[in-house]
Amino acid sequence: MRSVTFETTAWPGHTAGQHVDIRLTADNGYQAQRSYSIASPAGRAPRVELTVECVSGGEVSPFLIEELRAGDTIELRGPIGGYFTWNPGISSPLMLIAGGSGVVPLMSMLRTRSQAGSKVPAKLLYSARSVEDIIYRGELELAANRDGFDLVHTLTRGAPAGWKGQTRRVDRDMLAQYGFQPAEEPQIFVCGPTSFVETVADQLVSLGHGESAIKTERFGPTGDKR
Repeated sequence: MRSVTFETTAWPGHTAGQHVDIRLTADNGYQAQRSYSIASPAGRAPRVELTVECVSGGEVSPFLIEELRAGDTIELRGPIGGYFTWNPGISSPLMLIAGGSGVVPLMSMLRTRSQAGSKVPAKLLYSARSVEDIIYRGELELAANRDGFDLVHTLTRGAPAGWKGQTRRVDRDMLAQYGFQPAEEPQIFVCGPTSFVETVADQLVSLGHGESAIKTERFGPTGDKR
């Protein structure tokens, strides 16, 4: 996993939750393209940060992590997407639920909230396989329990001694315990692997949250956005 920052020449600005397409072209003309969520806070700053997970056998992520060097030029298109987005002008509570690298666009939302000085109540329920797999761990823990932001981690493949978070997959009881109540009318964003997203969305609906309040973004088995 690596965060990569690109300096753009004509960035129009982005909204938290959007993504970009990166296209690589080989010497023989072969092209490979993948989509990656933007991790940096919303705005018109010319620097765009992506956090990329290396996918074994992938065509783009290994290059971005292992071969890309400072000063290299790359083809980037965006920002893209208008559905899975959040802006700090929204007053509803913000509920974020992430599985693995699905935390990346949600991190953009949290960074945007912080940058804007928003005090909108926000919660992040983040499921990872192990402590080592928690992305942005230090930044998240520094932000936790400040300015109305609550953080809950859950590990699905064992926890170290002294672990104070949860130790199971996200389930209905966990969502009821740590999420906002339907009466609070939160905006809910769920991002991660397809099975994770579908299960969580169904559980949220069963708890009484309206389908229109739940926005989802899925990642395929290769780690590519869909």
